[in-house]
Amino acid sequence: MEIMVLVIGIILLLTLIIKFKMNTYVSLIITAVVVGLGLGMPASQIATTIQNGIGSQLGELALVFGFGAMLGRLVADAGGAYRIANTLIDKFGRRFLQIAVVVASFIIGIALFFEVGIVLLVPIVFAIAIEAGVPVLSLGIPMAAALSVTHGFLPPHPAPTAIAAVLNANAGKVLLYGVIIAISTVYIAGVLFSKIAKKYLPEAFKRNGNLKALGPQKQFKLEETPGFGISVLTALFPVILMAITTIYELIVHDGVAPKNPNAVDNFFGFIGSPSIAMLISLLFAMWSMGYHRKIASKDIMATLEDAVKSIAMLLLVIGGGGAFKQVLIDGGVGDAVKNIFASSSISPLILGWLIAVVLRVALGSATVASLTAAGLVLPLMQGAGIDPALMVLSVGAGSLAASHVNDAGFWMFKEYFDLSVKETLLTWTVLETIISIVGLIGVLLLSLIV
Repeated sequence: MEIMVLVIGIILLLTLIIKFKMNTYVSLIITAVVVGLGLGMPASQIATTIQNGIGSQLGELALVFGFGAMLGRLVADAGGAYRIANTLIDKFGRRFLQIAVVVASFIIGIALFFEVGIVLLVPIVFAIAIEAGVPVLSLGIPMAAALSVTHGFLPPHPAPTAIAAVLNANAGKVLLYGVIIAISTVYIAGVLFSKIAKKYLPEAFKRNGNLKALGPQKQFKLEETPGFGISVLTALFPVILMAITTIYELIVHDGVAPKNPNAVDNFFGFIGSPSIAMLISLLFAMWSMGYHRKIASKDIMATLEDAVKSIAMLLLVIGGGGAFKQVLIDGGVGDAVKNIFASSSISPLILGWLIAVVLRVALGSATVASLTAAGLVLPLMQGAGIDPALMVLSVGAGSLAASHVNDAGFWMFKEYFDLSVKETLLTWTVLETIISIVGLIGVLLLSLIV
């Protein structure tokens, strides 16, 4: 019965978003209420469950996303991202342009949300491709692969950070394992796949893209942008802080949080927590991308305000996903899923991935799919001896699979690279699916080692 209600709820969510073009946040809350009633929850309890779901989901995440958006916007508006991309492409040379684009996109992708990253990088990629005389799409696919991988696997991005919170996983471990898996995944899905795609879609690779779809672009003079070193350091600062703490815990405490932490343990635990790491990184970015470059305080504050406005709806959608997730848990759907697979010999990591894939295909949003999947796999993971960090990456990989017409990323890629729907399905959709499958394989291999 619980599973039937879940299926009806997902169909309702799809109908509201696709058929009636309703706002995703509103659709999630309506669906949560309907599913709660369908599961037999007392009407008065549903409201409390939704409030608890939103509150628990956005507790630390509001800090992380808010500070992350501000940091990313500071790097972008100062020209730091422009400097990173141009310097790497210049250093790698024409022969290794794809690798240069991957590295640049990876660094910039850590500091920026997917949509912002693609809007920022597409003009740079177009300009470099035309100047070097290479197909725009041959650089666009590696760029999209790197941005997708950071979006799906690496904190402090919304999905992996949110899943880590639901599954009680150490964000630093998720980051460390995520980077290991991301390197091979980006190379296979970005560099190797682009060479294969060029053979079966030669006409798509002859086009120069559609820069008009991006609208007016901010122009930078390279000599007026921040230096390469300071730009990279600023973009990667939160990653560096979390990585330092994770490595310290792995070396000193074998990756287990100490029961009686000393002063040194407390220090590393403090700077490595996602919210504090983002706050410290933001303060550094305000100096490196602002005050150090003699930019007026009011202009820096205006950048921060614009950044917060840009993620307001994202925060609400994540909160709505948390509400839906909490209704599923409190209504017994999680236990029903656990009972179904209780005697199954399939690894919980694969089950988590499969659930996320189904939800991704149905819902479109990787963030909503991963959050819902996380709520369902939590009871499967408990008692199975699965490392929560690996489960986060498994669900994250599943949430990227088979992006199609119900995903905003599909249409962005189509418009920017001047593709037909069929060509987008054969490039973007296949690309995302390769990332998902290779990511799962990486998680399974890693589970044999750690």
